[in-house]
Amino acid sequence: MKHSLYYKFILGYLVFGILGFFVIATTASEMTYNQLISQEAETLYDEARLLASRYSQVYKGRNININSAYPQLEAVATYLKAEVWVVNNRGTIVVDSNHSARAGEVIADFDPVFSGNRPYAVGNYNDCFTEEVMSVLAPITGNYMTYGYVLIHLPMRHVQTARDGFLNLLYIISGIIFALSLIILLVFTKTVYFPLKKITEAANQYAEGNLKYKTTIHTQDEMGYLAATLNYMSDELDKMEEYQRTFIANISHDFRSPLTSIKGYLEAILDGTIPPEMYEKYLNRVISETDRLNKLTQGLLTLNSLDSKGYLSRTNFDINRVIKDTSASFEGTCDSKNIVLDLTFSENITLVYADLGKIQQVLYNLIDNAIKFSHSDSVIYIQTTVKYEKAFVSVKDTGIGIPKGSLKKIWERFYKTDQSRGKDKRGTGLGLAIVKEIIQNHGETIDVISTEGVGTEFIFTLPRATVT
Repeated sequence: MKHSLYYKFILGYLVFGILGFFVIATTASEMTYNQLISQEAETLYDEARLLASRYSQVYKGRNININSAYPQLEAVATYLKAEVWVVNNRGTIVVDSNHSARAGEVIADFDPVFSGNRPYAVGNYNDCFTEEVMSVLAPITGNYMTYGYVLIHLPMRHVQTARDGFLNLLYIISGIIFALSLIILLVFTKTVYFPLKKITEAANQYAEGNLKYKTTIHTQDEMGYLAATLNYMSDELDKMEEYQRTFIANISHDFRSPLTSIKGYLEAILDGTIPPEMYEKYLNRVISETDRLNKLTQGLLTLNSLDSKGYLSRTNFDINRVIKDTSASFEGTCDSKNIVLDLTFSENITLVYADLGKIQQVLYNLIDNAIKFSHSDSVIYIQTTVKYEKAFVSVKDTGIGIPKGSLKKIWERFYKTDQSRGKDKRGTGLGLAIVKEIIQNHGETIDVISTEGVGTEFIFTLPRATVT
C-alpha cells in the first residue's frame, strides 16, 4: 500500500470540492435566478393591480384626475426600481413615471395578452427598451369595461445583481464549509492513516521474520484493537517458533539416545567386543531400546491424530469396569514394587458417554505415571464420583510429587522434570500431552494437584451417559 489509500482519499476530497462548486455555479445559479424572477414578477403584478385599482376610480363615477396619481406612481417606481406606464386601449402611453417624452407615444403592436399564460414577460417589450426587462400588466376596469392598463417594467440587471449577491454569499459559505471539512481529512490522517501505516509496517516486519516488533497504538477504537491483536499474534507466533525449536531439540535428543545405544551394542557384537555368551543380554537391550523408539513413534502418531481433531467414536460404557480392566494390566509392575491400587467407586455402575479406546489410553498413561513416580510399598488411589451430569475420575499417588515450577509445563510435549530424567530414562515426555489432548477433544477438563514429596492427584471429567 504505497500511500494509495491516502491519495485516493485526498483525490476524493478534491473531487467532492470541485463537483460541489460546479453544482453551485450551475444548478444553484439557475434555480436562484428562476426563483428571484418568480418573486419579482409576483411583487410587480401585485403593485400593478393596486395601481390599476387606483386608476379605475375615474371610470366608476369618481371625479379623480389621472395626473393626480403621479405621486403614487413615482413612489412605486422608485421602490421597485422600475418604470411604470399607464396606457389606454389603443396602446397610447397616458402617464409615465419618469415624466419622459414617452407620454403620448403609441406602443407599436400593442397586445394586452403579450405574456400569454404567465403573469410576466421578459424581453425588450416591443423594442421599447435597449436592455432586457421584466414586464407585467394589470387592466384598468370600470363599469364592467376595460379602459386601459398599468404596465411595470423592471430591468433584469436588478434581478441578476440580486442573484449574484446571493451566489457570492453562497460561495463564501461553501468555501468556509469546505475549509472546515479539512478537519475530516485531519481526523482521518491521525486516526486512520498513521495507525494504518504502523500496522502495515508491523505486518512487513512479521513477514520478514521479526516477530519481536511491536505496534505502538494505544487508542481504544478498532485500530487500537487491531494493533493489540497483531501484537498478540506476534507473541503467539514467537512462542510457537520457540516451541518448535524446543520440540525439534527434544525429539532429536529422545531419538538419538536409543539409536546411539543400539548402534553401539551392534557394533560391539560385530567387532567381537561383546563375547557370544553375552549376546542374549545385549540383544535384549537392543530390543528394549527398539521398544522405546516404537513407543515414542506411536506417541507422536497419536498426538498428530489428536491435533487434526481425529474422529471420536463415542459410546456409552461403564467407566468403573474400564478402570478395573486397565488396573489389572499393571498387576505385574505393582507386584514388583509392592504397590497397591485402591479402587473406590461411588456407584456400582457409572455410565459415561465417551470414546472407550481413548479413555483407556488416558487411564493407562495416568496409572503408569503414578506407578513410575511412587515409592515401593505405597498405595495409589483411583476413585470415581458423580455430580450432576458429570463423572469425576481421580488418580492419586503418594510419590515424589511435582515441583511447583513444573506444574504448568507437564502438559507440554517432551517435557520431563529433572526427577523424571533421573529416575526413568524410558519416558518419552508425551504421556500427559496425549492425556490432555484426549480430554480436551471430549470437551472436558483435567486438573492436577501436587505437593513435592507428598504426592500427585490427577482429576478429569467425563459426561454421564443419557439413558433412554
